[in-house]
Amino acid sequence: MFFEGFTLETRQVDGMAVRFRRGGKGPPLLLLHGNPQTHAMWHRVAPDLAERFTVIAADIRGYGFSAKPGPTPDHAPYSKREMAKDVVGLMRGLGFDRFSIVSHDRGARLAHRVALDHAACVEKLCVMDIVPTLHHFEHADMKFGLGYYHWFWFAQPHPGPETLISADVEAWFDIHTSREPKDRSFFHPEARADYLAALRLPGTVTAICEDYRAAASIDLEHDRASRAAGERVQCPVLALWGSKGKIGQWYDALAVWRAYADGPVSGHAVNSGHYLAEEAPGEVLAALRGFLG
Repeated sequence: MFFEGFTLETRQVDGMAVRFRRGGKGPPLLLLHGNPQTHAMWHRVAPDLAERFTVIAADIRGYGFSAKPGPTPDHAPYSKREMAKDVVGLMRGLGFDRFSIVSHDRGARLAHRVALDHAACVEKLCVMDIVPTLHHFEHADMKFGLGYYHWFWFAQPHPGPETLISADVEAWFDIHTSREPKDRSFFHPEARADYLAALRLPGTVTAICEDYRAAASIDLEHDRASRAAGERVQCPVLALWGSKGKIGQWYDALAVWRAYADGPVSGHAVNSGHYLAEEAPGEVLAALRGFLG
């Protein structure tokens, strides 16, 4: 069954709609997805986690069926600082002032900002297949530019990349998600259908581009200000990355995260490409059991 035992809900958080699934009992655990996906990416791990936690898997701002503010010159609505307010507000509205976060890709970049701006809320933080955005940009080279070319393409002025993506969303999705050679059958049919339905909604493709435009502008301003102020992640951090992906090739991921965190940092590679929770759910769950307790 797909998300057996979970409810599908939408709540307003400061005027922003947030779609999420909720299931399980126990301490609260927030799951945040990446691009170009929705909360459905957690379908292979959420039911197991729900045996020990109250699991909230949310569509982050601009993605899935959550709110999609329009583009702005400063890209501020898609700063991770603003997006963090959505998920913290959602959790507080559900009665959870303190919670752990498991996050992937863009959701992990959002989670990093949550841990900085709302440190008292975050008990533990798991980030999958990223190092901090600031580190990426400040250490960018030709390998990064070729491997993560989409960072620079999505960040081009509106509506250039949106126009090209929207011409054939499904073809773009297949190309984008197969940058690492792999059998894409790990995308569950219901999950894939949810991703594509969301991408076809008015505003989603523009929102994705605004997310990346914010990452290359206002997010860097916030990240540099946090660094100058000595703000670092205070809670324990688990960093996981796909052994077939780029993070382990380009970085000493644990060393990088230790430079951004005061709390203990642990982690390792998982035998997968970029989509850890869908490609290697067993390994991900084993790591989370040890980390979350």
